[in-house]
Amino acid sequence: MPSLVSPFRALRPRPDRAGDVIAPPYDVVNTDEARALAAGRPASFLHISRPEIDLAPGTSPYSDEAYARGAANLARLVETGVLTRDAEPSYYVYRIAMQGRVQTGIALAASVAAYEAHRIRRHELTRPDKENDRVRNIDSLNAQTGPVLLAYRANAELRSLVRDAAAGAPLLSATGPNETQHTIWRVADLERVAELTEAFDALDALYIADGHHRSAAALRVAQARRAVRQRATPGAARGAARTEAIASHEYFLAVAFPHDEMRILDYNRVVRDLNGLKVDALLARVRESFDVEISAAPVQPARRETFGLFVAGRWYRLAIHPALVPRADPVASLDVSLLQDRLLAPILGIGDPRTDKRIDFVGGVRGLAELERRVVSGRDAAAFAMRATRMEQLMAVADANRLMPPKSTWFEPKLADGLLSHVLD
Repeated sequence: MPSLVSPFRALRPRPDRAGDVIAPPYDVVNTDEARALAAGRPASFLHISRPEIDLAPGTSPYSDEAYARGAANLARLVETGVLTRDAEPSYYVYRIAMQGRVQTGIALAASVAAYEAHRIRRHELTRPDKENDRVRNIDSLNAQTGPVLLAYRANAELRSLVRDAAAGAPLLSATGPNETQHTIWRVADLERVAELTEAFDALDALYIADGHHRSAAALRVAQARRAVRQRATPGAARGAARTEAIASHEYFLAVAFPHDEMRILDYNRVVRDLNGLKVDALLARVRESFDVEISAAPVQPARRETFGLFVAGRWYRLAIHPALVPRADPVASLDVSLLQDRLLAPILGIGDPRTDKRIDFVGGVRGLAELERRVVSGRDAAAFAMRATRMEQLMAVADANRLMPPKSTWFEPKLADGLLSHVLD
């Protein structure tokens, strides 16, 4: 079994161009938003992660033309020296500061084999269409450019190693969306690299916080390239694998943070209609499973098993009856499960929140005012404010090899695109 993690030769901006390159993750902006953010910024990584912005309006981001343009744009930034590649495999301390909060992790190449063996643990299902997109993105660029967000159980050894590695001058720093500061230190010293590898290998597991489609796509790319190598050297591939360096496609780009520094925001729900119910009838049905209290102020749930409901211009505080909470089940006891199983499905008829067009999800970074706006405008009939899932709950679900309901977590701040990429040699 290979090491859980490995150093890698990052493709990254020159320090003086980091601010020109940095971009939000590809999946938090749509085409129009990406085009506006990249306007007048020819080095923005959005020209690589959302290359349809450089094509005729209406061009599909999943077209052959879009993937080819992304590869050409990446090659252009390399050829002009905006992006450079480090000569030696390294780890990279990655610090994010946002609104007074700081979290510091390590950018690394995570083992595909460990992902297959459930040592890098997931908690969400993936959609085939989104996986297919990431597979084509990796193949067309021959690189992984969007880091997977990982968590590990905080421990003193790794905290000390990371602190020491960030003691000197940083390699680069840039301000990203929402005034988020991204600062990176390179760790190339062989002794420190070995210490970090050993400390990560001592962990029981890493946990995927955000990036399930990127990690699943990395596995598919690795499987395809394994097959190519097997066909190229039949009968000898297994023996060669014992003596050759492990191929770069056997790892995927990630940044791992201690779980106690990570921040999960609430992921709220809005529904298009009340399933044929009047408000009074809705509240009567809700009272069968919840205590319902009118609130003069917007309801941001302060404890588990409570919810805010905004409907017909009024806020209500909901608290599920304690006897209805299956506390021994790490999935069914989640607030997102309780709301789905006791209200959204039986009362509002929302069967599968992955596919039902009558429900939408609003990240907590937008605040409760966005929930009110959606309902007051008439776009939606009701909104539900959630308490954020805790990291300990996420890890318990992953440890049990279970899956969380969709849209259970919203991590903030987000990692940036463009600062570190993993080239598949």
